[in-house]
Amino acid sequence: MRTQIPGNTSIVSDRNLIEHAIALLSQEVWCWGRDILRSKGNYLLEVGFQRFEPPASRKECSSVYSLKLPGERVVVLRGFGVFYGDPRLGGIFLPRYEFRPLYTKCSELNQLPWLHADLPELCFPTELEREKCAALTLDLIDWIRSYEVKIAETLGIEYRQSTLVQWDNGERPVIPAEDIPREWRLLGIAIAADLRAMLSDHYADKSQVS
Repeated sequence: MRTQIPGNTSIVSDRNLIEHAIALLSQEVWCWGRDILRSKGNYLLEVGFQRFEPPASRKECSSVYSLKLPGERVVVLRGFGVFYGDPRLGGIFLPRYEFRPLYTKCSELNQLPWLHADLPELCFPTELEREKCAALTLDLIDWIRSYEVKIAETLGIEYRQSTLVQWDNGERPVIPAEDIPREWRLLGIAIAADLRAMLSDHYADKSQVS
């Protein structure tokens, strides 16, 4: 199966598309960490995220950042991935080093996800759940794209370029700062255009995971 990305002249295989998505998400998580440590103040707090400090039993963990969105939606950021919930659809967790959204009927977290074990029961979507999982995934991608657009508009592209200096260690792919919003948009378009084929291949013969 091969996928044409609208707006881009390149044609990539589904496998290459997923590998690109993994690189894009991993870099984005790094950028969120740099935004937290910004010299002029924690940018996540400035845009409305709530920070939760780890309890004594989880001192080795970093803080959890949660943002409430219109429609009772929520985004929760962790170093190992992202949770996105919508009461109309349920929730997904997108692991940092896999572009493999895991689905739950829960749109909110009952406990803060200090570790993977704190997440709700997550499953590969069934045939009936794929549409909801797809919608959640595309919504999350669009939120990330919007976040990066706002970064460029409010802090300037030079800021985002500065956050990628240490990320570029010569061993991992780097998406240039000026291309990040466009790459997220193209990823959403490509997934939406060939979603069923990608999900069918990716989730074939998969059993429930936690």
